[in-house]
Amino acid sequence: MLGLAIVFGCIVGFALGLTGGGGGVFAVPLLVYGLGVAPREAVGISLAAVGGIALFGAVPRMVRGEVELRTGLLFAVAGMVGAPLGSYLATLVPGEVLLIMFAMLMLVVAQRMWAKAKNPQIASGVCNSESTDDRDRRACQRDEDGQLRLTSKCARLLIMIGLLTGVLSGLFGVGGGFVIVPALVLFSGMAIHQAVATSLFVIVLVSIRGVSSHLASGNEFSLRTTLQFLGGGFAGMWLGGIVAQRLKGPTLQKTFAAAVVLVAVFVILKSVVL
Repeated sequence: MLGLAIVFGCIVGFALGLTGGGGGVFAVPLLVYGLGVAPREAVGISLAAVGGIALFGAVPRMVRGEVELRTGLLFAVAGMVGAPLGSYLATLVPGEVLLIMFAMLMLVVAQRMWAKAKNPQIASGVCNSESTDDRDRRACQRDEDGQLRLTSKCARLLIMIGLLTGVLSGLFGVGGGFVIVPALVLFSGMAIHQAVATSLFVIVLVSIRGVSSHLASGNEFSLRTTLQFLGGGFAGMWLGGIVAQRLKGPTLQKTFAAAVVLVAVFVILKSVVL
């Protein structure tokens, strides 16, 4: 079991390093179906492991200036508010139902990311200008140099998405990266590689809050399994970061979407068919 936990942690770390999200998406199924951990306990382990691995990946990216701190903090603060609500909701939902809900959400996110990857403008992080129509003017916009115009409407939109991220984090045991990355790309016009770096920063803060809420709810938590996941996750994060630097934005988005779909289908088959 020791070797298996490390291998699974490596997979989670690779997903985080490659896409800035998807760690929790992979961690929960691996814990439940690979290591036999109860779904509710898997939530806490996943949050702690994903948060630790994300920290390992976020620090060097912050040093390189790849993290958009203002946007990331806005997301993180809102997410930390929503995490306790998600943890409470998780106690009301049966484990099997929780997994199926998780899988359905994954499919929706994957479809959105795949569709938007076909749009070179969005994939490159170019946002709508102020000369566009009324519908587009309600979205977040960026200057010609790529700086986000954080208007009140844009701030409200990002805060709402951040709150949703926090709820999902507490409910499903995910860092929220599979929501954060698409949201940053689709709503803030951020380039995919910068969104990956910013997502890791947000995941660290949201995961800390999620773990605290999980423990406060009296849920079980295996420190040994978490540490094993972290050990493998650090190696996977390093490798995923190297691969990500060699992929173009649209390719990275499609890779993210395809991986999420595969895991979602597996979870549905295990929960419903098998």
